[in-house]
Amino acid sequence: MSNGKYIDIRISGDDIALDAGGMPVAVADRDSIAQDIVHMIRETGLLVQLVGNRDARTKARNLMLLTLEVDRDERIIPGTTEIEEVGLGQFNLTAQTREFGSIALSLEADSV
Repeated sequence: MSNGKYIDIRISGDDIALDAGGMPVAVADRDSIAQDIVHMIRETGLLVQLVGNRDARTKARNLMLLTLEVDRDERIIPGTTEIEEVGLGQFNLTAQTREFGSIALSLEADSV
């Protein structure tokens, strides 16, 4: 298992990632925070709502709500989260953690 303040099991494709020996792969600290954020975004359902929505105000509202949700994580410095739409259903997220530097995630609505 990895050493770190925040330790989790890596999830890949909705399943536990295993190493060559069949043991769960651990993630720590920044990677653990990033994985938790992806799972939180999935649970909100807001990213999926953005895909087919053509109303600019609704899209802006959902992006703001997602940003606020990420900023609520106690491990993230509030006000540092940015979410940018880079293509249909594709978003880039950046944020600063309190202890481990920045995180950068690519999100796709169909995979979240």
